[in-house]
Amino acid sequence: MSQAVTVESLTKKFGRVEALHDVSFGIAEGAVFGVIEPNGAGKTTLMRCLLDIIRPTSGSAKLLGEDPRTAGPALRRRIGYLPGELFLEGRITGRKLLAHYEYISGPVKPGRIEGLAERLGLDLDRTTRKLSKGNRQKLGLVQAFMHDPELLVLDEPTSGLDPLVQQEFLAMVREGQANGQTIFLSSHVLSEIQQAADQVAILRDGRIITVASVDSLREGAVRHVRFTAARISASDAGALLGRVRGIGSIEVLPAGDDVELSATLAGPIQPLLQVLATLELKELVLAEPDLEESVLELYGTIRGNGGGQ
Repeated sequence: MSQAVTVESLTKKFGRVEALHDVSFGIAEGAVFGVIEPNGAGKTTLMRCLLDIIRPTSGSAKLLGEDPRTAGPALRRRIGYLPGELFLEGRITGRKLLAHYEYISGPVKPGRIEGLAERLGLDLDRTTRKLSKGNRQKLGLVQAFMHDPELLVLDEPTSGLDPLVQQEFLAMVREGQANGQTIFLSSHVLSEIQQAADQVAILRDGRIITVASVDSLREGAVRHVRFTAARISASDAGALLGRVRGIGSIEVLPAGDDVELSATLAGPIQPLLQVLATLELKELVLAEPDLEESVLELYGTIRGNGGGQ
C-alpha cells in the first residue's frame, strides 16, 4: 500500500532545546493515524514541520509523495489543516471567512459548507468574535473538511467540543476514511485516539516510544479482574492466581465465609480462565482492557530506563 505520509529521522531544535528527536514513521493511504503525547509540545511541532510551517533541523518528510518544502500551494490545496491554536479574524462572519478559505484551498462542492455546519451545530452568520471556543473549533473543522482534501492534519480536533459534537466529528472521520482520505490527528486524550485511529504513535519528550495498531495495544493492555470464590482459603486462592502469567497486584478482600480477590492481568486471558474454572466461583468481573494504563506504563518504562527511543 502506498504511503500518504513518510517521515524519516526528523529532528527539530529550538536553540538548545530539542523538541523532536530522530522521529520516523509512515502513514498508509486511507489510514487514520493518531499521535498522543501528554504535554502537547512535540506533536504540534511535528505537524508544523510536516506542513512546512516551520523547518526541521534535520531529517525529511513527504506528504502525498511530495516534499512540503518545495511542493508549494498545489500540495497545500490537497491538505486540510486544523491547528491546535486557532486564530480567527474577529470582525467577519463564519460564512465570509469560509468563502475566503475556499478561495485559498480550491473548489468546494455546493452545499458542502452548509451541510458540515448543520452537522456540527454552527451558525455561519455570527461574527467570529462572538463565537465560543467550541464554536470557533467547529468553524476550524469546517474549513479543514470542506474541500474534501486527500490528507487531513488535525491538531487536537475535539478541543472545546461537547460530547455530542465529538461523536459527530468521529463520524466525519469515519466517512472521510471510507472515501479514501488519510487522516493524521493528535490528542492528549487516549480515548479519543482509541475511537478514531487505526494506528497510534506514542510520543514522549520528542521521541517516538512505539507505533502500534489500536488492536495490538488493546491486546497488551492491562485488565482488572475481581472474583469471589467459595471453599478455598485466601492464601490458596492467591497462590493459584499467582501462577497465571501476567497476573500482578493481587489483593485479598474480606468477603465473609468466602474469599474475594482482585488483580491485574497484562497478558492473554485464556490461562486465567483455565485457573478460574477450577474454582467454585460466586462472582466474576473481568474489565475491558485499559489502554490508558498501558500507555502510562510505557511512559513509566521509558522514564525508568533513563529515556531513549
